[in-house]
Amino acid sequence: MGNLLRRFIRDRGGNIAIMSAAGMLLMVGCAALGVDLGTIYVDRRHAQSAADLAALVAASDIARAEAAAAATLEKNRLPAAALVGIERGSYRADPALPPAQRFTAAALPANAVRVTVETQTPLFFGRVLAGTDHFTIRTRATAGATELASFAIGSRLVRLDGGLLNQLLGGLLGTTLTLSAMDYQALLDAKIDLFDVLSALATKIDLTGVSYDRLLLSNVKVVDALDAMLTVQREATGLSTATAALAAIVQAASGLTTEVALGSLIDAGPYGGLTAGTKPKVGVGVGLYDLVAATASAANGAHQIEAGLDLALPGIASARLVAAVGERPQGTSWLTVGAVGASVHTAQTRVFLDVRLVGTGQASLINLPLYVEVAAGTATLDAIACGRPDVATSTVTLGVTPGVADAWVAAVDEALMTNFTRKPTGGDATLVDAGLVKLMGRAHAEIGNMTPRAVEFSHAEILERTRKTVTTADFTSSLVASLLGKLTLTPVVIGLGLPIPGLAGTVAGVLATATPALDDLLGGVLATLGVGLGQADVWVTGLRCDGAVLVN
Repeated sequence: MGNLLRRFIRDRGGNIAIMSAAGMLLMVGCAALGVDLGTIYVDRRHAQSAADLAALVAASDIARAEAAAAATLEKNRLPAAALVGIERGSYRADPALPPAQRFTAAALPANAVRVTVETQTPLFFGRVLAGTDHFTIRTRATAGATELASFAIGSRLVRLDGGLLNQLLGGLLGTTLTLSAMDYQALLDAKIDLFDVLSALATKIDLTGVSYDRLLLSNVKVVDALDAMLTVQREATGLSTATAALAAIVQAASGLTTEVALGSLIDAGPYGGLTAGTKPKVGVGVGLYDLVAATASAANGAHQIEAGLDLALPGIASARLVAAVGERPQGTSWLTVGAVGASVHTAQTRVFLDVRLVGTGQASLINLPLYVEVAAGTATLDAIACGRPDVATSTVTLGVTPGVADAWVAAVDEALMTNFTRKPTGGDATLVDAGLVKLMGRAHAEIGNMTPRAVEFSHAEILERTRKTVTTADFTSSLVASLLGKLTLTPVVIGLGLPIPGLAGTVAGVLATATPALDDLLGGVLATLGVGLGQADVWVTGLRCDGAVLVN
């Protein structure tokens, strides 16, 4: 046996056959690598391209994503069955997040689609080694569409009264203003870019190089915010009437140390990560007066404004105003840039008007204490319909809930006006004091209905920044008339005095006659403070509708 083994080892016959067999196996392996892997690479490229296109089309029509993706695959020579997964979700372009975490499936609002495609490639030589006649290819693609809108609520000035505006706006700022109605009209007509103002403010307070979100976390002096507006306005229009009016406001506020929390004014939304000084792709234009008034209101916080109103209204001898504007709900703003689901809020507002009415006879002067509290109103971005390819067909829909109004004729404890954790107490008020006889009165009326109403803005209305007013369903044309209609009058006789016949009727008649003037007074005060009775004014300042892009 040993000899046979040694002879086999020494024998060189058949070496070529053995080497050829081994080489053939190697050639088959190389063919598998060269042909089959090449085929797999080509088919994977095709599948990935088809998945990319399907994701782009699906993201452009998220509501019909499945049908859009399947149709795209078929147009690219893949069966609809190759679409094995399609997920709607939210994509956040945050560089601080790893790429794999920027897409969140099923998150709302949906602004992106992830498509999964699965195909099979036949194996030719590789089946000998792999034991199967096909190779499964699985590819994914994520695409997102940018649909953003900027919108605001409040600052609902609808008419001009220079004297009233000077007193209220000056009271909010904590200074004295002497602007004319023409000055205010110029401020109302002027438009300014919000991000230009923020950039100028960052430079002024030496906070350059930070993001807009970081800037908005700052508390800045009101005069610095106003001066930043003036810088931008002067660069845009030069020595215009609006520039001169704003310069006068800045001058009047020059000695103030009051600060404003920028985050209570503005939410930069997806632009928040941009470095201050960087212009977003689509600017956000706002009214100059709106920005000034909102800044003054936010800076006021819960401080109390008190002023005697010198008004030439029929039947009104004098009026004293006490007002307080609370802070907006935590984490909310007056204006925001965002996708569906973003919201803005007004501030809770309290107004007490101590009005003296011109009467007759024993009721020659009638005291009418009016207290009105308006809760915060809200506007939420419900939908953006981007018209493609015609952007002029785009629309934006806001869901608007006006603030509830609570009104009283009552004696109010003015010391509690700035305490927004509880309502001021109100008892019977003395309307007429005729010595031994007093006429007491008390009334309450409220505006409810907290159901949001859908308000749609066309592309043309967005460009014009058209304001729309939403009114609660049970709002009467005159809250004052409703309030006075519920007024209970109670004569109080002191000592031996006798009731004055017809006193209650006389007072009721005077109040009825003065109702239009009281409406004007109350409406003008609230409008200047940025709120309405059971109403909310909203407007869309900008719209961005980009085509879908691959994000992963």
